[in-house]
Amino acid sequence: MADVGRGGMPIEDRDAWDHDAVLALPDLATCSACLDDIRAPDSRRYRYPFTSCIYCGPRFSILEKLPYRRAHTTMHRFHMCEACQREYRDPESRRFHAHPNACPDCGPTLSLWDPTGLVLARADEALERSANALKSGAIVAVKGLGGFHLMVLASDPDAVRRLRRRKQRAEKPFAMMAPTLAAVRHFCKVSPEEEALLGAAQAPIVLLTPRVKAEGAFMEVAPGSLSLGFVLPYTPLHHLLLEAVAVPVVVTSGNLDDEPICIDENEALERLGSVADLLLVHDRPILRPLDDSIARVSAEGVMLLRRARGFAPMPFTLPGAPREHWLAVGGQRKNTVAVSVGPRALLGQHVGDLETPGARKAFLQATEDLSELCGAGPARVACDSVPDGYSVQHAAALGLPITRVQHHHAHVRACMLDNAFSGAVLGVAWDGMGHGTDGHLWGGEFLVIDDQARPGDFRRVAHLRSFPLPGGDAVLRQPWRTALGLLYELHGAAAVDTPEWHALSPLDAEQTRELLTAMADAPRTTSAGRLFDGVSALLGLCTRSGHEAQAAMLLEHAAANVRSDATLRLTMRDVDGALLLDWEPLLRDISRRHTAGRWRAELAAMFHDALCEAIVDVAREIAVDHVALTGGCFQNRRLLEGAAARLRQAGFSVLTHHHVPPNDGGLALGQLAAVARGAQTT
Repeated sequence: MADVGRGGMPIEDRDAWDHDAVLALPDLATCSACLDDIRAPDSRRYRYPFTSCIYCGPRFSILEKLPYRRAHTTMHRFHMCEACQREYRDPESRRFHAHPNACPDCGPTLSLWDPTGLVLARADEALERSANALKSGAIVAVKGLGGFHLMVLASDPDAVRRLRRRKQRAEKPFAMMAPTLAAVRHFCKVSPEEEALLGAAQAPIVLLTPRVKAEGAFMEVAPGSLSLGFVLPYTPLHHLLLEAVAVPVVVTSGNLDDEPICIDENEALERLGSVADLLLVHDRPILRPLDDSIARVSAEGVMLLRRARGFAPMPFTLPGAPREHWLAVGGQRKNTVAVSVGPRALLGQHVGDLETPGARKAFLQATEDLSELCGAGPARVACDSVPDGYSVQHAAALGLPITRVQHHHAHVRACMLDNAFSGAVLGVAWDGMGHGTDGHLWGGEFLVIDDQARPGDFRRVAHLRSFPLPGGDAVLRQPWRTALGLLYELHGAAAVDTPEWHALSPLDAEQTRELLTAMADAPRTTSAGRLFDGVSALLGLCTRSGHEAQAAMLLEHAAANVRSDATLRLTMRDVDGALLLDWEPLLRDISRRHTAGRWRAELAAMFHDALCEAIVDVAREIAVDHVALTGGCFQNRRLLEGAAARLRQAGFSVLTHHHVPPNDGGLALGQLAAVARGAQTT
């Protein structure tokens, strides 16, 4: 990722967009000058939580319509006092035409509510009482920039456990907000690149490597995680609150698990009243939910894992697109939507999984918002190729020309667009699952894209060997099912007599027989993500998952900083004109060594390294100079860095993700890119 600046866009790219092209600016962290204002006792904005200027503060979250001016934001209901008016009209002031401009005399105000909506305190007293409540172990719902956070003292295990119970989030790691960079450094290793990212205007949550002392201090915050997610305060409200608390606090989205984030205080009473002990609210309306963005630094640079506040909806260049407005609706999970007008594409904020009514409502609002920013309804819509799913149903219901873009094709296109690359590429698209052109579930794919030879199309040149998934989607929370599918592929019905099955089986004999009977009709997949899950279960690391990708994360965690002393390999053969990567020899070797008592961490490392070598083997065979690594599996740092390093050593150029998430959060942008390059309407 390029260096990031106060404009919310990579500095090297900012001049590429004229004023009219930047349709809507993202919300940005408080600048140093505004921090000076709220800390100076002689300033009229001393301790004012809604201080901002032209360089910082709310933008996209309060924008009602374009063009961006105060009358078109939720700030229009606050009439500026005479002093603020003078600043607003003064070209020499940094608040000249700063549309969120306000002060304690004329702007938004804070209130502290109990869970019934009773006002307990206002203004600075509300802030002080909230800080004291946090220090005493209370859960406080805080209305911030793009919605509510649930906050609790990160070092109080009882309070964190209470938050988990109430939020219905049993094991998934929480992020934390620290008062200062020094506090983050106390608990985590922070490289210069990570420090720059923490302090950037976009202020994402950054995944960091914890120091040993952090494991005891935050044992309930991120159990079993390889990383700790930290964000620094990015609004005056957060700065003032964290300065008073003086230690890290959990900051998690103000919702129940799998629901969209709350943005309205009255809605928060209904949805969060049973979770929070207190609600710190304000009366500046938020128009659209904006979760915190999440990023990580690796040897490949900065990678966004969730693109939301601070980054959305900044534009990308979309070569080949006509002037008309197109809409892409993304996928079912980690949904984002994207729109295009001419050579520009806007990727909207993270919506999430479209499994609940609330999430679907947020999805519909996001599609409407971005279309309105383009000033016209869409002329064409792109979606995933899966035959069902809410986003696909919505696309079909629009009655527009529709292009169904194969899931992994969209992943590769997103990576290409992220790197502004338009040549021939071998895309390695590894993820959980996506609907394939043959009707099966793909997820361990090698696709060649060459728009000079086949505009807007792809060739599937290699893939992992498929295996059954007993129980379908149940495998997502029960990795033991994936392990059984792998064992069944190796041993048939005799799989249930193997030591591996006896070690992980949660079923009685009758249940096992029923599952075996249904195995022949189970869906099959080539998914690399499910292969990770299955190996994690076979090694005894995770047989039941408390959150998405937990099994794969624990396998990555086990392999961290471990050097494998043996090179295991997948075998490769041609099947019907495509290379098939067979994991059977690898699994048999891992199983044999595990039974013999080899260290699980070493076997996990061997598994990762074997997959990296397999990627290079295919690249050598296909002989395309550029290789793109994409899909959710490449959030795995060892897999990403190992594959990229080996590919470069073998002479290939490597494309990885930076501004666009490698997971399904980038699908919508990839769908637009495929259509722009000539993917056919169906």
